Amino acid sequence: METTTRIEPQKMEAFLGRVLGDFGASLGVTLGFIGDKLGLYKAMAFAGPLSSEEVAERSGTNERYVREWLINQAAGGYIVYDEVLRKYILPDEHAVALTDENSPFNVAGGFQIMNAMNKAYERIEENFLTGEGMKWGEHHHNLFEGTERFFKPSYLGNIIDHWLPAITGIVDNLKTGITVADIGCGHGISTQIMAKAFPNSKFVGFDNHAPSIDKAREMGNKARLDNLEFEVSSAQDFKEKKYDLITFFDCLHDMGDPINALKHCRKMLNHGGVIMAVEPMAGQKIEENFNPVGRIYSGASVLCCTPNALATGGYALGTIASDKELEKVAKAAGFNHFRRATETPFNRVFEIKD
Repeated sequence: METTTRIEPQKMEAFLGRVLGDFGASLGVTLGFIGDKLGLYKAMAFAGPLSSEEVAERSGTNERYVREWLINQAAGGYIVYDEVLRKYILPDEHAVALTDENSPFNVAGGFQIMNAMNKAYERIEENFLTGEGMKWGEHHHNLFEGTERFFKPSYLGNIIDHWLPAITGIVDNLKTGITVADIGCGHGISTQIMAKAFPNSKFVGFDNHAPSIDKAREMGNKARLDNLEFEVSSAQDFKEKKYDLITFFDCLHDMGDPINALKHCRKMLNHGGVIMAVEPMAGQKIEENFNPVGRIYSGASVLCCTPNALATGGYALGTIASDKELEKVAKAAGFNHFRRATETPFNRVFEIKD
């Protein structure tokens, strides 16, 4: 097919360069996941210059595969090649980000998440045509495991020191002793962090994905926290008692019926109770999402969050819902007070109450 459109060579070259970069990044994510899973990064961490043979020996892998893996990682800037020694180095900063599970900089779980979401492409492609959804629990198990690993560093670094203190008066109440419901808790990392920090308060984590609750209970038992429990339940029907604080960590936008979820929360709050909703960072205008964070979150919205919402109720807020869209949902649920309490480069924290 011929075109009469005048092509500007420089613009075409720039665009093709961007596409080629994305091709390389896509392969790099897969190889990053392999490097994380097989311990290649850990084999290189703080070890100084290593040859492909040495990396293979230290990780128990095959050198012939490691050889090009190292070239790929150096081309992507993850590792450094010493031309004199003809060996590879994993910089200390990169080693922390890729191997230290408790560091606030750790990103290794992200490889696992991306790998899992990409596996759903055939189902999502079909959904583009039918408008149907895909439940969270229907994804590859790497999505659940990767989400735990990826969000844990941020939660460790922010929940106790930054996010909860931004909610009016809640830290003092938690120290004294209150009841807390953590909705959509997944493997329960957020619930466990709060329970450990505030032993006088009682915490219950709820999630509608039974295998995730099984994992949360297993991890909670190992932590030996007697103020912590987990139950399988949706946001629209969790029971047991009334609560002084209800939390949503990166999950309100996933819910197919967020208005009724918040309506139910309103019924379950004690007088003076409050909701803390942590949501992904997003712009107030569409164009404010045209950046690396917006690119990741909008992609996750298409492959994971929006499909779950469409499969479980049909009201798809999406991962990059604006403050106004979230406030609209809160007001529709009957709440009068809605404010952005604090933020990080990757998250917004909202205070919702009567």
